[in-house]
Amino acid sequence: MKSELIVDVKPSEVSFALLEDSRLVSLQKEARNISYAVGDIYLAKVKKLMPGLNAAFVNVGYEKDAFLHYLDLGSHFASYAAFVKQLLSDKQKMPSLSKQKLLPDIDKHGSIADLLQSGQELLVQIVKEPISSKGPRLTTEITFTGRYLVLIPFSDKISISQKIKTTEEKLRLRQLIESIKPKNFGVIVRTSAEGKRVADLNNELKTLLKCWEDALAKAQKSTAPTLIFEEESRIVGMLRDIFSPTFENITVNDPDIYSQISKYVALIAPERKETVKLYDRDEPIFDHFAITRQIKSSFGKTVSFKSGAYLIIESTEALHVIDVNSGNRAKATNDQESNALEVNLRAADEIARQLRLRDMGGIIVIDYIDMNKSEHRQQLYDHMREIMANDRARHNILPLSKFGLMQITRQRVRPALDITTTERCPSCYGKGEVQPSLLFTDTLHEKLDYIISVLGLRNFVMYVHPFVDAYIKKGIFTSLYGKWRRQFGRCFKIMPDQSLAYLEYKVFDENRTELCLQEEKDSGSSSTAKKKNKAKNRGNDEESDEKPTAAKPDSTKSDEVKAKQKARKNTAEKPVRDVTPEKPARDDNDDSKAGSDRETKKKRQPKARKARRPDSAIAETAVPEPDKADAARTRIEPEKVMLALPPAEDTSAPATNAQPTTEE
Repeated sequence: MKSELIVDVKPSEVSFALLEDSRLVSLQKEARNISYAVGDIYLAKVKKLMPGLNAAFVNVGYEKDAFLHYLDLGSHFASYAAFVKQLLSDKQKMPSLSKQKLLPDIDKHGSIADLLQSGQELLVQIVKEPISSKGPRLTTEITFTGRYLVLIPFSDKISISQKIKTTEEKLRLRQLIESIKPKNFGVIVRTSAEGKRVADLNNELKTLLKCWEDALAKAQKSTAPTLIFEEESRIVGMLRDIFSPTFENITVNDPDIYSQISKYVALIAPERKETVKLYDRDEPIFDHFAITRQIKSSFGKTVSFKSGAYLIIESTEALHVIDVNSGNRAKATNDQESNALEVNLRAADEIARQLRLRDMGGIIVIDYIDMNKSEHRQQLYDHMREIMANDRARHNILPLSKFGLMQITRQRVRPALDITTTERCPSCYGKGEVQPSLLFTDTLHEKLDYIISVLGLRNFVMYVHPFVDAYIKKGIFTSLYGKWRRQFGRCFKIMPDQSLAYLEYKVFDENRTELCLQEEKDSGSSSTAKKKNKAKNRGNDEESDEKPTAAKPDSTKSDEVKAKQKARKNTAEKPVRDVTPEKPARDDNDDSKAGSDRETKKKRQPKARKARRPDSAIAETAVPEPDKADAARTRIEPEKVMLALPPAEDTSAPATNAQPTTEE
């Protein structure tokens, strides 16, 4: 079986993809600036004791308090507590663990209230990263992990990996460790130490002891909560856990990380140094090894496998549920029982791969296709145990229940890897309307012109969707790509990237730094932003114009109010018969009256409009809006007059259909 390790280094994260016969079986992603990772050691302070849980909440600086259970204190907690108290009480002198006498082990069934108290400072190590709403999980059993050995302070025990089968090798390694390890330090010999010389083991042991001393020195000078130890390189730490001498190639796309990995491989396996290779092509490394396509097809709710069968994977906070469906299998047999067994066996292979690929932990419930024969159910159970034997995470598998369900518990150290396979539209950003696809090439042309002519950049790479790349490069002499290169010069490249959406593009300069070219119009926020800016500027202008005129007396307002009140009074005192004649004749007097009324109305309207226009200097200084009290009187008092009038009245023209009153 051909094994390859592909390392994709990006500014924000690093991805490790493990391929077996060019098939993706494991994918790990880790942020480059991650905190509270497994293995970090903190100087922390006990915040609260929970006797009911027999645990304590500890402040390590995270937004949620970390959890420390009594069983995670370790059997050597008495010796540990005495040493930490001596370390933190005397800031000038560094205590030596080798000279200290170890105290008896604590009771396995004791109470945490007997050993800890609120406000006590501890050295704790993270064993489980924060997941969802939970804080980190801690332990006081400090360990320092290397490639061959694991150093455990406050212990004298030597343990040998169970995967080392030969008794002679176990005895040899035990004798070597006993001869080089210091007192009061325990050691776990890892599988990779098999066949190694004493010099290699001794060098690594000294390195781990140096890490222990540096952590103690930093703890003496720090105040809780503080990080006092983390691995120098997260990438090397991840590689240490997954490295195997069977790797035929380790390909990296970053020169600095390539140098770190080369040094590490040369240190632990000099004969495998040549397997580390630097990838320096413009094509994305995951696209070159066909990993991007496998990620798109392997993650998501529905996962298809051989012969049309597929899985449905649902994840919740408490567990993961997997449903096996036969689908429209092309090679289905006439025997339903045999068909169900074949689908279940193939589904078991894919499920084992998915558990490693997504790093799913906790409780996993699998609903297989029902099988009536007990020997078939046992065959499926044995097959599942066999293919899960290569999984590095601790797990436990139960036989199928009478409902056809298989239950699996798998160690959960980090959050499950959740990759969204759906793509957000780069044109409308989720609004539902996209720009014309045919004009996308015009957008790319504008961006190239802007980068070259305005920004003055050279030797950059623009990545587009493979379909767009094929369209741009269609034709030998008539392609758009050739036309653009003749226009702008051969100072750029356009490459396909399978991870991009259809109308999405990215641009990287010669230093592999991504350029942000998104404009306001690309996100659809340009018009809204412009309106907000205009409104804001208009408001500022109004404030600046109103401030100097605020103190001026307003004589026009009082004159206008008096005129309105006088007009309302005259209208109320008129007899009803004078207002509504039976059949008014249209004469010159009426026309003149109507004309005067219209003129009066026209004169008022411009004044009202001017008062409402904020950008009119005349309105702001001479004709302000009437206050609310005047407006209310203007609306209400004419209604009182109308109670004595007929319903049809028009002040702008004489009434034509008015009825005579009884008084007439």
